Amino acid sequence: MPKPAAAVPETVGQAVIPLVNSLQDIIARLDGDAAAGLELPQVAAIGGQSSGKSSVLEALVGRDFLPRGPDICTRCPLVLQLVRHAAPEEWGEFLHAPGRQFHDFEQIKREIQLETDKEAGDNKGVSEKQIRLKIFSPNVLDITLVDLPGITRVPVGDQPSDIESRIRAMIMQYIKHPSCIILAVSPANADLANSDALQLARLADPDGSRTIGVITKLDIMDRGTDARNFLLGNVIPLKFGYVGVVNRSQEDINFNRSVQDALAFEEKFFSTLPAYNGLAHCCGVPQLAKKLNMILLKHITNMLPGLKTRINAQLVAVAKEHAAYGDTVESAAGQGVQLLNILRKYCEAFSSMVEGKNRVSTDKLSGGARVHYIFQSIFVKSLEQEIDPCKSITDDDVRTTIQNSGGPKGAMFLPEVPFEILVRKQIGRLLDPSLQCAQFIYDELIKISHGCLITELQKFPVLKKRMSEVVCSFLRDGLRPAETMITHIIEMEMDYINTSHPSFVGGTKVVELAKHEVLPPKTSTSLSGHKDGTIVGSEIQLTAERSQKSRAVFARDATRRATSEQASMEAGTSLTGGSQIRNSQVGGNSSSKLPSIIPLKEPPITLKPSETEQDATEVAIVKELIKSYYDIVRKSIEDAIPKAVMHFLVNHTKRDLHNFLIRKLYRENLLNELMRETDEVLIRRQRIQEMLEILKQAHRTLEEFPIEADNIEKGYNLTEHATGLSKIHGVSGDSTNGIYTSSPNCYPPHQASHMVL
Repeated sequence: MPKPAAAVPETVGQAVIPLVNSLQDIIARLDGDAAAGLELPQVAAIGGQSSGKSSVLEALVGRDFLPRGPDICTRCPLVLQLVRHAAPEEWGEFLHAPGRQFHDFEQIKREIQLETDKEAGDNKGVSEKQIRLKIFSPNVLDITLVDLPGITRVPVGDQPSDIESRIRAMIMQYIKHPSCIILAVSPANADLANSDALQLARLADPDGSRTIGVITKLDIMDRGTDARNFLLGNVIPLKFGYVGVVNRSQEDINFNRSVQDALAFEEKFFSTLPAYNGLAHCCGVPQLAKKLNMILLKHITNMLPGLKTRINAQLVAVAKEHAAYGDTVESAAGQGVQLLNILRKYCEAFSSMVEGKNRVSTDKLSGGARVHYIFQSIFVKSLEQEIDPCKSITDDDVRTTIQNSGGPKGAMFLPEVPFEILVRKQIGRLLDPSLQCAQFIYDELIKISHGCLITELQKFPVLKKRMSEVVCSFLRDGLRPAETMITHIIEMEMDYINTSHPSFVGGTKVVELAKHEVLPPKTSTSLSGHKDGTIVGSEIQLTAERSQKSRAVFARDATRRATSEQASMEAGTSLTGGSQIRNSQVGGNSSSKLPSIIPLKEPPITLKPSETEQDATEVAIVKELIKSYYDIVRKSIEDAIPKAVMHFLVNHTKRDLHNFLIRKLYRENLLNELMRETDEVLIRRQRIQEMLEILKQAHRTLEEFPIEADNIEKGYNLTEHATGLSKIHGVSGDSTNGIYTSSPNCYPPHQASHMVL
């Protein structure tokens, strides 16, 4: 038995445009945002309202199927896919009516009108909603065209006042993409330099690298004129050049003359006019179809690799989002497992963000790095630079404290009490910034918790809210012992002033520092030999060296003692005088013979200490002692507070948050409530699922076709049907010699009564 003949494979060119048509059908199901960046190669027909755009499209199809009328007819973008097949029948299919085949082209026309009225209204309104029509015929080449509304300037019917700008914006939305071939249709009986189509094409395609010019109505140009210079590109050059065509007139349409008859008349028109001799390659609808097919084929060749990359990238992104949404879980066991997984992943994400192991940012600090910044750059630097231990202590404060500690007798030596009182007061100032540091870390942990599993928790708003409440409660519980520990640390430092600390500066060294602080260097050396014995230097040095404490021993100023004794004597005299006065008053009127009375001033409510030269030295010594000991405590606090915060708050959260969440949330009576998804999430999951299926289908479609540029460039094998249109008696399919053959005189004279399109 002879083997069956192997099927002859289609050329690459015969497969490439149907491939894009399939992709267009697939991607058309995506919404606007999802389809962004997936613009497919196509041809967009643009022109003025009276340019003859729709007649060109009908001529390419070979059938009369577009709505007609005296005003604007194309009011929605019509995406027209021409599919060539071997069967003799012809039919159309609409994307909005799946499963239906329209074999009657009059019915196709009515369906276009009905869908237009549905989307744009029945009173001349315009809509951006596409109508997608696919026509299957053996007499067409595979081309995808978009018929866009014609540019109009005067609004009619329900059209808005800015109808012109709206239509121009709609057209630009299509032709601005590099994947779009622009079919700029201009009538020959108008000035080409003022063509609306060419003006818009120049805006979207400044160098004219993807624009094809179509000049219509060549048969109604003024006598004695022709479009030869236009067709040759001598007026406005375009890379792909121009093609001239002859439209059906309104009389032709009224008498139902077919498109085939119009093509025969067009062929006769070009062949009988000497002006168009040698221009067969750019005259007639068959040549336009051939040129469009070849240009679109080459354009697809250049665009498909990039399109494949973009589809793959979007497929990965959508698949990732779909995986984040997961599948709907309805059983209690499934919900429990899902909840435990979320809690585990949440705590792992929290720990990773604190430790800096997850999503490391390159533009700003985040997670644990911010915690470290708060400790070192805010807390420590503030204690070192912004807090002066003696800034809030005045000399009067020190002097008052010294004199108050001496009691009624006064002190002969500088006591320790003033130093301890004042240094405790300064140590207490460290409590507020330490507590504030803990609060800052608490706030950072709250921020970190809000950044964990954002996508996963978006699906479950109740769970997200409850988890936020539980985490905040847990962190507050951890903050309290941290604050208690901080308070204890500060109180311990205040309760025991360790002047035996090896870093504490006391004894002779502090005396020397105080001397330099109070007196100039020249006179400071003579203080030990003061005639009044103000400072007993040897005793101070001996005592300081033995005790290593801050007790600087001073004999009180003799002048102060003398002043005190004199004041006591004056006080005694005053008291004696007062007794004498009282006695004289008792004895009778002999007061005139006694000396005058010296009254005393009552002491004020607030007494300030008297200032002496010795006080300045004592004040300086106390301040130096405070600074020295405060620095010791500050360094200890700078080390202890971050440790306390890390132990009681940060590390405690990392260790115990997971178990706490499980105890609070993993309960059977809460599962349905916690794991309930919102309607928005359900809708979004459905849309993501649909997008994923669409992109997978587009990916499979591209994978089925190996892209080989050298084969695609060969395009269609046009030997049998060079034009792609049906054979018409008298019409030459391929005029390679540039001269048209004559047609039988079977077409009536063409009238100049053209319909406005």
